[in-house]
Formats: sequence, C-alpha cells, structure tokens
Amino acid sequence: MKYMLMMFGDGGDMAATVDPAWVRDMITWMHDFDAELRKSGELLEDHGLAFPSTAKTVSYDEGQVAVTDGPFAESKESLAGFWIIDVAGEDRALELAGKIAFWSRKVEVREVHDQAPEFE
Repeated sequence: MKYMLMMFGDGGDMAATVDPAWVRDMITWMHDFDAELRKSGELLEDHGLAFPSTAKTVSYDEGQVAVTDGPFAESKESLAGFWIIDVAGEDRALELAGKIAFWSRKVEVREVHDQAPEFE
C-alpha cells in the first residue's frame, strides 16, 4: 500500500529558534532515514519544499482566478516536505511517521491511490 508522510514546519522559523546543532542532527537523521527506506525498497519518492514565504496560492472564485502570496489560507503550519512510500500496510506507515514526528512534532499520513476513486 502506498502512503504519503507529510512533515510540517517552517524552516525559516526553525532556523531562527532552534539550536543549529539540532538542525544538523535532523538533516543527518533524514539522510539516514531516506537511506534506510531506499535499502528496504519502501521509498518511492521524497522531497523537501521551499520556505512557505515563497509559496503562492491559486484560487478560483466567481469565474476569476486569483494568485496570492503564501501557503494555505489562514494556516499557521505548512507542509515542509514529504515521503511517498510503498509499505505492507498502515501500521508500517504509522511506525515510520512516528520516527519523523520526533523531528517535526506532527506528520500527516494519507494513503496514496493509483487512480481516482469511482463514484456512482
């Protein structure tokens, strides 16, 4: 089963408030975690994202497309990076998310579908 593990946080805020040694440890841990998932064959894809301050939100309202600065509207948390994994089931996905949560405090786990669900 495929899952997306989404790590939340703002690198800019973190860099300003967290000990640089902790940030280095987190980055080292991420490289090791990625290597572990690659070796087990569970990692399909992973990426970090640019700082939220660089994000744009595109919306559609009353026939008009609007582009505004910033990530998700009214959000204090933003997606910092993600992994797409292929694991035996939800229990394994949650186990891996628990490892990430030590560093980001919050990880969202969602099953990834290969095709759109069918609606009747």
